[in-house]
Amino acid sequence: MTPRGSGRSSSDRTNRPDSPDLDELEAAAAGEGGDADPVGVAREIALRQLTVRARSRQELAKALARKNVPDDVARIVLDRLTEVGLIDDAVFARDWLAAGERRQKSRRALLIELAEKGVEREVIDAAVAELDADRDYVVARGFAERKVRSLAGLDPQVRYRRLAGALARRGFGASVVAQVTREVLADEVELAE
Repeated sequence: MTPRGSGRSSSDRTNRPDSPDLDELEAAAAGEGGDADPVGVAREIALRQLTVRARSRQELAKALARKNVPDDVARIVLDRLTEVGLIDDAVFARDWLAAGERRQKSRRALLIELAEKGVEREVIDAAVAELDADRDYVVARGFAERKVRSLAGLDPQVRYRRLAGALARRGFGASVVAQVTREVLADEVELAE
């Protein structure tokens, strides 16, 4: 692990020695007496990315571009991985939304994350349609009930502000934030009596 302040940028961390680019892999294969198959090299890069976590097609395309894989080779590899089911943006979107509940993030925050990962809007909409309508309230309530414990002993106005701010930073809408904050703080007062 690189210590803080070492001068290495985040792009240096993504191009670690254990993650060679296309040129390095081709050079290594050529040194062994044969020419590297660019499709095989690109497939290896994509599969390494997929061993860490599931990725969207666009995330893999960007990873291959960072490794200097030609666009036509990347397209061949990505099409093949899609064909065999290793890349499926619909499954990726559903799984990402399910994980978002564990990470206690709002539906809106998760939609933004999926869009940033290059998942198409129609795929996102289909995945969101499967979510429970009260999901944001339930997730926000669970988060708030845990968070309010750390706010014990503070002035009620400070507790309200901090709890509302924590919920808002997780992407919950103003109506959910207000409702959950009022309910959780009222429950705390009832328990104290």
